[in-house]
Parts: sequence; C-alpha cells; structure tokens
Amino acid sequence: MLGTLWRRLGEASGAFAQSFRSRDLRRAQLSFGTGWAAEWAFTVGLSVVAFRDGGAEAVGLVALVRLAPSALAGPFAATLADRYRRDLILIWIGLVRGAAIGLAAALLALDVTPISVYVLAVAATAAGTPFRAAHSALLPSLSRTPEEFTSANVVRGMLDSLGMLLGPLVAAALLGLGGPTEVFWVAAGASLWSAILVMGLRYQAAPRPIATARQPNILREAADGLRAIASAPDVALLVGLGVAQTLMRGCLMVFSVVVAIELLGMGNAGVGVLNAAVGAGAVLGSLGASFLVGSRRFGAWFGLSVALWGAPFALIGAFPYGALAIGLLACVGTGNALLDVAFFSLMGRLVPDEVLARVYGVLEGLIAVAVGVGAVITPAVIDWLGVRGALIALGSLCPVLAALAWPRLRKLDRRMVVREREIDLLRRVPMLRPLPVVTIEQLARDVRHISVPAGETLCRQGAPGDVFYVVEEGRAEVIGDGALLDTLGPGDYFGEIALLRDTPRTATVRAITPLSASLLTRDLFVPLVSGYAASAREADAAIEARLMPLRSIGMAA
Repeated sequence: MLGTLWRRLGEASGAFAQSFRSRDLRRAQLSFGTGWAAEWAFTVGLSVVAFRDGGAEAVGLVALVRLAPSALAGPFAATLADRYRRDLILIWIGLVRGAAIGLAAALLALDVTPISVYVLAVAATAAGTPFRAAHSALLPSLSRTPEEFTSANVVRGMLDSLGMLLGPLVAAALLGLGGPTEVFWVAAGASLWSAILVMGLRYQAAPRPIATARQPNILREAADGLRAIASAPDVALLVGLGVAQTLMRGCLMVFSVVVAIELLGMGNAGVGVLNAAVGAGAVLGSLGASFLVGSRRFGAWFGLSVALWGAPFALIGAFPYGALAIGLLACVGTGNALLDVAFFSLMGRLVPDEVLARVYGVLEGLIAVAVGVGAVITPAVIDWLGVRGALIALGSLCPVLAALAWPRLRKLDRRMVVREREIDLLRRVPMLRPLPVVTIEQLARDVRHISVPAGETLCRQGAPGDVFYVVEEGRAEVIGDGALLDTLGPGDYFGEIALLRDTPRTATVRAITPLSASLLTRDLFVPLVSGYAASAREADAAIEARLMPLRSIGMAA
C-alpha cells in the first residue's frame, strides 16, 4: 500500500516536472493559464456591471448575448486550428481579446452607456471562441507519449484551476478597492501577455491531407467535426456529459451573484469570493488530479467529476450557510479539475488529429449554448422555485446523468487499457518512437492483428508490399536470395522498405514458431512516418541497416 502511494506521488510530481522541462509545453501551458485567468476576471467584472444595471435577469441576459455568437462561430472558427498552425491562432486570439477588453475598460471609465461595453464583451468572447479548442488540439502535438500527454493535461488543469482562483480573487480585490474598470484593465493586459508567451513555439504540425489544403470549404470542414462526434458513440457520450456540466457553469454565473448578494448577504465582493472558492477547490483538485498520471480509469473519474458539478449546488440549497457554501463551491472546483484532465486525456486519444480542433470547436459551440441557456433559465427557475429550490432542482441534473452513464464509462476504460498495450508495442519500433502521442494513437486505433502457424510465409521476396508488420509473439526468419539474414522476435518489425521506398519486397519472412503480429497498411503507415522529420530520419537509418547485408550478398554473387 505504501509502495503504491509512494509510486503515485512520484508520478504526480513528475507530471509537473515533465511538462515544464519542455520549453514549448511550458510556454503553451503558461499562455493558457494567463488567458484563462483573464477570462474569469473579466467575467466577474462584467457580471457585476450587469447586476448593477438590471439585477439577476440582466446577468443571465448579458451572458446569453455574449455567448450566442460563440455558439454559432465555434465550429467554424475551430476549422482554422485544423488548417493553420495552432500556436498562431492562439497569438491572434490573445491580441484581439486584449484590444477589445482594453477598449471596454476605457469606455467604462468614461461612463459611456453600458451597451457599448456589452458589445465589446461579445466581440472579446467571440474572438476567444477557438481558444480552448486550439490549445487542447495543440497539446498532443507537443507530447511524445501517453504519459507525457496526460501530464500536460494535468498541468493544464492546474493552470486552469489557478486561473479560476486568481482571476476572481484579483477581481474581488479590484472591486473592493475600485470597480469593474480596474478589473477590465488587468484582464486586457493578461490577454496580451497570453499571446506573447505562445510566440515562437517550435514543433512539427501533423501532416494534413493535400485535398484539404487545395479545396478549403469551411462549411464542410466544420461539419466534419460534428460527424466525428456523431459517428463515435464514446465521443458523443463524453461531449453530452460535458455539455450538461457546462449548463451548470451557466447556472453558476447567476447563482454566484444571487447567492452572494441576496441569499447570504456578502455584497459585491462576495461574488468574487464565491467564484474564488470554485478556483481554490480547483487548485486542490488539480493536485489530486496529478495522481491520474498513469491511471487506467479516466472514464470513471470523468463520471465522478460531472456529478460534482451538480451535487454541491443542491446541498447549498438545502443548507444555505456562508462558510458551508464556500466549501461546497470548492467541491465544484475540485470536480472541474478532475473533469478537465479526464475529458481531454480521453478526447485527445479517441479523436483523429486531423479533425481534433474541429471536434473541440463543435464542443465549444455547444458549451457556449449550454452556458447561455443555463444563465437564462436560472433566473426563471429562481422566480418559480425560489433561490433554494432552484439550487436543489438544477443541482440534481448532473449527478443523475452521471449515474446513468456510469456503465458505458467503465466499458470505455476497459477498451483503453487494451489500446495502451498496442501503443507500447508500437513505441518499441525506433521509427515510430519520435511520433507525437496523437499520431501513435491513430496508428493504434487502426492496427490489425494476425496469427500464423510455424512455417507460414508472411511476405515473399520480389512480391509487392503494402503492409508493415510488428511481431507481438513468436519468432520468424528473414531470408534474402536464399541466405539467412536475421531472426525476428517480439518487438521486431519488417516490411518498411517496400512501403517507404516503393519497391518489391527485398526479403522473405517466414514464421519459425506460431507467430502473432500487428499490421499497419501502406495508406496509414507511409504518410505518418514520412510526414515527421525525426521519424523519417529513423526510418532511413533502419532501411540502410537492413539493406547492407543484401548488398553484401549481391557483391559476393
């Protein structure tokens, strides 16, 4: 027991060290944390402006109007992150958001009508629509192994949590000392700094199909993201539960104001305090989420985290006390931290890289709709059931949905364990080892398996070749021009020369014992291996080493 705990502590601490040792991962992660803190601070400041102008109904209406363009633009904006370099998309987002929020601060300082401030808030939110999609799709390209990818998601989750904590805390302090104008200025500066941090990332983007580059069609490309979700039941389940969770995020935007000011009498600064409680819980949750590095139960953790986005609201409705409310909202933040790590670790491994940003774009659009709907229906439910009744009714939604989805989530966990064994096997091939985790996942998704008896020929010299083999179990002999060149065992591979050099098979491979192998077809193997410079170099070196004995035989003949 103590040995297991010590091992998991080592994995947890290693998650942060692993992500920050990489220059590119470090800059990408800090960019996200800064931008997300700016978003939370801006949201708190804008909520106070809206409540001051029109009460709870105005908070919900402003949230809906602000998020509606994002809901419409999300799937289309995310196509840019699949078509162009994702770091460039993040840079432009930070610059545009910073400019829009800064202008809103200037107008608010001049006491201009709030309508112009709301218009700029809509513009800033619309510009930031592909922010999470682009960043989430970027991380797999910066990661080399499933563990490094999980570590990157853990660190991103921690920075997400710190943003949820520090953004509202800074907003609360500035609201206590000054007002929303100061909050806006700080949020604008943080958005600009987010853009600066991500400048100069060095990574190789995954190869893209030529047809997509030559015939761009934004409607068709956006629809590809929706089709990728609809055609994959596991992805659709995760997205559906994620949307339910974000509905509660919209409810939180209203509840944090109404509960702080009306139910608990904490005043304007209380809005920031309650939101900061969510952030504090998220920080603690992120520390706990670091234990998920190496976990094989992401589906189960995801279900639990969805439930934590509802149950605390119901308990606040049942027991409306200030200290307890702060503690329960911290549990919401804990659930959010667990959800982010589990959700993005699963999605990055289930969705092909070429449509990953578009899938996240569809998700961001659905999230914007769900947040807006949650913010609008909450005042109506409050009018109908009262504040406490609304907390109990709306807070029950996520726990019920998580319970219904539980069997499917556990089944998903079992399937992912099987795929990890395939990934481990592919990682033993030197030319595949440099590939980013998203590409290895793609290979593992499409790998085929064969079993042959002793004495059977797997490939014959001079025949055309269209398959790459990796030996799982058993032994085989390699024969060239009648001479024994090599013997192969578990983890060894063959067939790459015919595929990468587009030549007939250079040798015959025959099973010595009963043998099982993993197969990758030409149309999958060649573009991915030759599309990455490091992998192509390893392949060239391996091919030259293979050809040397054959050349010696030719010279002797």
